[in-house]
Amino acid sequence: MGVLQRFERRLEGLVQGVFTKAFRSQVQPVEIAAAIQREIDNNAQIVSRQRSLVPNAFVVELGPADHDHLGPYTATLTQELIDMANEHANLQHYAFTGPVSVAFERHEDLGTGQFRVRSQVRAGVDRAPVYAPTPTSETRAAGYLVINGTQHPVIPPGVVLGRGSEADIRIDDPGISRRHVEVRVHQTGQETQLVAVDLGSTNGTVIDGARVPQAQVTDGSRISLGSTVVHVHRRR
Repeated sequence: MGVLQRFERRLEGLVQGVFTKAFRSQVQPVEIAAAIQREIDNNAQIVSRQRSLVPNAFVVELGPADHDHLGPYTATLTQELIDMANEHANLQHYAFTGPVSVAFERHEDLGTGQFRVRSQVRAGVDRAPVYAPTPTSETRAAGYLVINGTQHPVIPPGVVLGRGSEADIRIDDPGISRRHVEVRVHQTGQETQLVAVDLGSTNGTVIDGARVPQAQVTDGSRISLGSTVVHVHRRR
């Protein structure tokens, strides 16, 4: 029995055939599962002989009727789709950079029975224990970095981003070096500046659209490293 067949069988067991009745003329859950599988396969990037990197964040776009019909079953379907994606990746020896997520969006331009799936690689991010901010240090933050939806304070003298355990903020992205970029805090009198400095990374750092060794960053700046985008926000 294939991955999709097991997905459908599990779903039928959980909801006792409710999906078959509710979605007789609408988008079928197994169609969404198949589309996510294709999205994974079509976007696999070979990063080594034994490893192919694939998207781990999926958004399913549905028309109004399908989105409304799906509402009561979203939690169950989301978990089953996540399990299916993990099972498919394991069988194909694919690698995710972070946990799998599935979200549903309502799109007025889609008719009943129509849907789209979009995906992206979203790296897992965590802080080194020594960098865990305290309430006192939070108040001293010169700004914040938002990475994949999570906010990280920039505490003087600065913060190192990278893939290695020595980084203050670790990002599980194969395109990122172990110590990739540092966001430094420069204090001159009452003025505070943030400067992003590439630490000799293999693939370089793009700051506000330009590949440069270092540059000042301000509120709204974007720092791109590997496939990850870091958004900068200054304290007001």
